[in-house]
Amino acid sequence: MSNEELVIQAEYLCKEETRLTVLKTSRFFTGDGFVVYDCKGQLVFRFDSYGPNTRDKEELVLMNPHGRSLLTLRKKKPSLHQRWEGFKGERKDGDKPIFNVKRSSIIGRSRATITVEVHDNPGVEYFIEGCFPQRSCKIFNATKKLVAEIRRKVDPTTNVMLGKEVFMLCVQPDFDVSFAMGLVLVLDQINGDNFFDNGNIETSVHPTTED
Repeated sequence: MSNEELVIQAEYLCKEETRLTVLKTSRFFTGDGFVVYDCKGQLVFRFDSYGPNTRDKEELVLMNPHGRSLLTLRKKKPSLHQRWEGFKGERKDGDKPIFNVKRSSIIGRSRATITVEVHDNPGVEYFIEGCFPQRSCKIFNATKKLVAEIRRKVDPTTNVMLGKEVFMLCVQPDFDVSFAMGLVLVLDQINGDNFFDNGNIETSVHPTTED
């Protein structure tokens, strides 16, 4: 593993490309819950938060299938650039953030580049480019190497592209999968208003196994 990559939870480092299915647990509110499955249909992560005002939640917690906190994300206020801070595990008072996420511009929200800065290691940073509402984003490290990608999911049995409430998170080898999923949570909060921007959503009850 490169010593230039940020690791939040070493147990989520994989030696080969990891493809996860990310499923939004409700279609009625923005930013209110996700479950994440591996290619075998096994639950990997979950994030639970329900209600119409969840987009404005100040703190998000990514959990494993058993409810253990893996990563806490806290919205920093006030912040014109939608700045979020990341903490390992469950955040406690006095904890210092490991990284922060912010939009590079306050104009053109859906396609603005997102910058991820790592604390105590200024040489480590990440850039998220693309359009999350369209489920088309790429995450690059400081050397412009692709480390993770968000893309639309195609049903392998029908070859039909599914609605945007279910999508793929593809993580490259030796990159922390829990960190990548934490960035998805932040992207959903920053871009929440645009989730239903095309009005064409198909329903998926449970992800199929990977093709």
